[in-house]
Amino acid sequence: MKKKYKKNELMPMIREFFGKAKLAFKKEPKKANDYVRKARNLAMKYKLRLPRALKRRFCKHCYSYLVPSKNCRVRLQKRRVVY
Repeated sequence: MKKKYKKNELMPMIREFFGKAKLAFKKEPKKANDYVRKARNLAMKYKLRLPRALKRRFCKHCYSYLVPSKNCRVRLQKRRVVY
């Protein structure tokens, strides 16, 4: 039987996954992508919205972890931030 979480317990777990992804990106980028996938799946399962800061940390198409100037560019287009 799977463990059920309360919504207020989940956000720290999701932030922890993103923290682990940040640390893992330097040595193993694929492992960082796995942490992002786990965090997204957890958020989707419990219907949680990710904060804007975390949404900008992964690609909307391939869901890979993004680090500005390493594997993505940050641009402003018509007063919006584009990755």
